[in-house]
Amino acid sequence: MLEKKKILGVGITNSTKEKILEYILKSLEKKDKKLFVVTPNPEFLVLANKDSGFRKVLNNADLALPDGVGVILAGRILGNSFEERVTGVDLMNDLIFHVAKKPITVGFLGGRDGVAEKTAECLQKKHPKLKIAFVGEEWGIDSRRSNIDILFVAFGAPKQETWISENLEKIPVRVAIGVGGSFDYIIGLVPRAPLFIRKIGFEWLFRLIIQPWRLKRQLALLEFAWLVLKEKFSSKP
Repeated sequence: MLEKKKILGVGITNSTKEKILEYILKSLEKKDKKLFVVTPNPEFLVLANKDSGFRKVLNNADLALPDGVGVILAGRILGNSFEERVTGVDLMNDLIFHVAKKPITVGFLGGRDGVAEKTAECLQKKHPKLKIAFVGEEWGIDSRRSNIDILFVAFGAPKQETWISENLEKIPVRVAIGVGGSFDYIIGLVPRAPLFIRKIGFEWLFRLIIQPWRLKRQLALLEFAWLVLKEKFSSKP
């Protein structure tokens, strides 16, 4: 198990993307091992601070990637620095690249208006040998017939994490990862910030400019900052 560091009561995996990929791929070699992966950002942690049930779900995950730049900054402020930021969409793209030529199947669950299907088509074009075992907006009875090595779940938080937590042991899936809006990025429905903007930590501002309706959600960043500072100063002797 990779090391975790606590941010606002939630354990966040402290590792590099390379080591995380290696950990997931090695887990697929163990037939009796199932892996639950979440990608917490500040919004997740604000919600988890208010909802103990969601906090428990996040803490029960095998891997909790530091997805948002706010999580990285919080780690520094609280003296729990992380090795690297690892976003859900980057992990998804890298996993697809690594498994495309292997006898490993993938599935795409969630999204709206055929987004899962478009994501599967887009990735199949990039990786012709990719083995897709499932595509759908919902998980139905027929879904249980196919064995899926890696299932990408895009219901949005906290629905996707709760769904995985409640169902992973019952379904023929080896690794389940909550990926939020990653499908939208992959098919180009939502443009991603240029790399230099991501590197300086202003991807949130780019998203706000192209999606001004996100303003209410971005206010969670202020609440997150307050909670981090509160924890910082309340933990002083």
